Amino acid sequence: MSVTCVKVVVQVKLLPDAVQASAIGATLHAVNDRANWVSAVAFEHGVPREYELRKHTYAELKAAGLGAQAAQHTIKRVRDAYTTLWANIRAGNLGRPGSKRRTKAESKPITFRPEAAHPFDDRCLSWQYDAQTVSIWSMAGRLKTVRFACSAEALKMLREYRRGESDLVERDGVFYLVAVCEVPEAPVNENPSGFIGVDLGIVNIATTSTGYRAAGRGLNRHRKRQTKLRRKLQAKGTKSAKRRLKQRARKEARHAANINHIISKKIVTTAERTGRGIALEDLTGIRDRVRLRKDQRTQLHTWGFRQLGSFIEYKARRAGVPLVYVYPAYTSQQCSECGYTDRKNRVDQATFACRACGLILHADDNASHNIDRKGEAVWTAGRESRVPATP
Repeated sequence: MSVTCVKVVVQVKLLPDAVQASAIGATLHAVNDRANWVSAVAFEHGVPREYELRKHTYAELKAAGLGAQAAQHTIKRVRDAYTTLWANIRAGNLGRPGSKRRTKAESKPITFRPEAAHPFDDRCLSWQYDAQTVSIWSMAGRLKTVRFACSAEALKMLREYRRGESDLVERDGVFYLVAVCEVPEAPVNENPSGFIGVDLGIVNIATTSTGYRAAGRGLNRHRKRQTKLRRKLQAKGTKSAKRRLKQRARKEARHAANINHIISKKIVTTAERTGRGIALEDLTGIRDRVRLRKDQRTQLHTWGFRQLGSFIEYKARRAGVPLVYVYPAYTSQQCSECGYTDRKNRVDQATFACRACGLILHADDNASHNIDRKGEAVWTAGRESRVPATP
């Protein structure tokens, strides 16, 4: 019987000495430079299949000093990048035919940044977990005993569950290895004692039917501050200002992701401890459906509900916690006590007052209770659909 696994990304920081750092940096820049050359060749030949592309480029890559595996990975990277581009074009993510953005993407070869990630498989990279070092291929030869740093939990995960390739990437002069770990899922609790409804929002990032509320005040304040700083740097337009803009964008993304990790861990841990499942709103396409004032659009488009939902989902799968998605319509207008639905029940952003039974609650609390009931109904309907027919 096959075991279903959850893919978890673990990032470790490399701590090379001066000689090793120079060799690693030169190697990363060289393979990305060669990837740009392969991309130009692929574009010139109409982006052939990987095997055909290899016939046009492999010998040249070997002559340029790349090892056999590095050459193969470079070719595959380029081919995969074009496959992703075509998928985005077919999905309409780059606009309609003839649009400026789509025309720009289709009219020139894909390019790779000098510090872009490059994959290393077990032939090019080996891990020594006890010593916390790696041995890695470089253009200057094999680099042994390159130290790395990570948490004890990440080291344990690498030792037990690391599979396949690891990506080498450079950020602000610091090198990282990003490894994929395949962690077995825990058996799903088929008989949860109930569901925790999670209402996602902007003022309050997440509100659960158990009473937990993750206020968005701090994150929103942080984003406003970053927006002001970004405008100042954009107005300068110098090279150093552009460099700072990139650094701040990454810093803001890491800050938001860390908050989402904390919130998702709290929700999943509570569900696991109490033997309950989790019910989330299905917010697919909400940015296309919602119409807001101009001053509110930035908040909507920087709202990381998809990332938070994905964090909750994979943590729930690892813990064996049941998770369902429910249709979010009317959860903010329906009374969680009597079921009466009316737009006027929602007095303002924070207040819910039922016009039928007189219930007064925080609006997000009321919505979370509606979501948990919907989640229970969806789970029950799903279980009934899985019951075999009576012979």
